[in-house]
Amino acid sequence: MKLTTYTDFGLRAMMYLATLPRGELTSVAHVSRLYDVSRNHMVKVVNQLAREGYIHAVRGKNGGIRLARAPEDINIGQVIRSLEHNLRGIDCGSPACYLVPACRLKDALQLAMEAFLRVMESYTLADLVGNRDELTVIFRQLEPRASQA
Repeated sequence: MKLTTYTDFGLRAMMYLATLPRGELTSVAHVSRLYDVSRNHMVKVVNQLAREGYIHAVRGKNGGIRLARAPEDINIGQVIRSLEHNLRGIDCGSPACYLVPACRLKDALQLAMEAFLRVMESYTLADLVGNRDELTVIFRQLEPRASQA
């Protein structure tokens, strides 16, 4: 199963936030530079994660973003379900498929997608950052690029 870049950016942003000291704020611009992705795209992802209650956004001059929940309370499968727009595995209508009336592929793909999501629901954000020391080393190496204005 291939996730959209939208979901990928959301998971990566949350992994970075999970490695910060609890309650520490960072900016969307910093996270987007860290991963070398469009700030506008990251803003959309972070806004949805904030609406879903995964990220807390603090407005104002000294504002920023941080996790809204403890990493062990963030279920990765649920995050994927909230960020992905097509969990059917296939789009039978674009372009229109003549096999739809007799097709079994869509059902097989739906079962596969549900199995994938069940596996992902067995992970929390804490599981993904259990190697925090290793991740911190990588993030520190990326910091000079992310700190550039």
